[in-house]
Amino acid sequence: MLIGIPKETRAFETRVAATPETVKKYVSQGHRVTVQRGAGTAASYLDDAYADAGAELADALAALGAELVLKVQSPTDSELPLLKRGTVLIGMLEPFNNENALKLAAAGITAFALEAAPRTTRAQSLDVLSSQANIAGYKAVLLAADLYPRFMPMLMTAAGTVKAARVLVLGAGVAGLQAIATAKRLGAVVEASDVRPAVKEQIESLGAKFLDVPYETDEEREAAQGIGGYARPMPSAWLARQSALVHERAIQADVVISTALIPGRPAPTLLSVETVQAMKPGSVVIDLAAGRGPEYGGRRGGNCPLTDADTVVVKHSVTLVGHTNLASMVASDASALYARNLLDFMKLIVTKEGTLNIDLADDIVAATLLVRDGEITHKA
Repeated sequence: MLIGIPKETRAFETRVAATPETVKKYVSQGHRVTVQRGAGTAASYLDDAYADAGAELADALAALGAELVLKVQSPTDSELPLLKRGTVLIGMLEPFNNENALKLAAAGITAFALEAAPRTTRAQSLDVLSSQANIAGYKAVLLAADLYPRFMPMLMTAAGTVKAARVLVLGAGVAGLQAIATAKRLGAVVEASDVRPAVKEQIESLGAKFLDVPYETDEEREAAQGIGGYARPMPSAWLARQSALVHERAIQADVVISTALIPGRPAPTLLSVETVQAMKPGSVVIDLAAGRGPEYGGRRGGNCPLTDADTVVVKHSVTLVGHTNLASMVASDASALYARNLLDFMKLIVTKEGTLNIDLADDIVAATLLVRDGEITHKA
């Protein structure tokens, strides 16, 4: 097959869907690979490396005009007309964005949204959400350390002792657990909160304290189990108790990293305006859900209503960071992991002979198929 690797054009996107490593493997499998010139430059993968791996260098028209196109993000309105009808598109295509799915369906392409892959053992090697969230959790702590006006570790010096920073992590999924581990490596005192009781052991194994909000009803216990590795919306009574505990711990924290997302729904509000107002001057909030929370003041916040998407602001003497693409800030490794995710997914839909085989009996293929033959096939 002819595989196209275009350059990503969306704002703040520096990743690329294939690296010289994965291009070499595609070529060894008998595929032709066309890489748009400059596609990997922002991730430190230069054109010469792609050429040495066996790729053909071309323009955007050629890369997007391939039989099978690999992307990081969904095509823009200017890119979409360059895809031929019948093209197979694979990437992070926002499966819960119905407007985007309608555009892809109207273009007559077959599209796979890898974010929709089931959270199963078999799908781990192509789990793009986990590979990118892991990087986001790591980068979130480094950003916090850069913006926090004090040391992260405890230091004992001739001039006196500096206390360790207190870090509160809200949400202990992949990003949250990596944030905990990174903050601990930097010497911070770490606490973490999550609705799922199953993560308590993971949090404590990383050296953090788990903030436990007891469940008082069967409804609360059932919701806390989550679905497919994701948290579910919790009953209002439990949320009120959690909010009180988070408020108490956040106003004592120096850094808060919030990572809570629920697929297909607005991100939950975990850090209220009142809590931010009560936080210590110089505190830092890194909101990984920026731009995906409920509307507040005419715009969408994140886990904190005061967060501005893709912006760093200071409100009530607290620095709020709303970067929405932290993985792109570690573009080289983020691209390497994502490219391997795509390589593993390709094994499910392309035969050893190099022909396309969309087997809907395969649970991963069926779950990720977003549009086909002009119809939306994914159930949001």
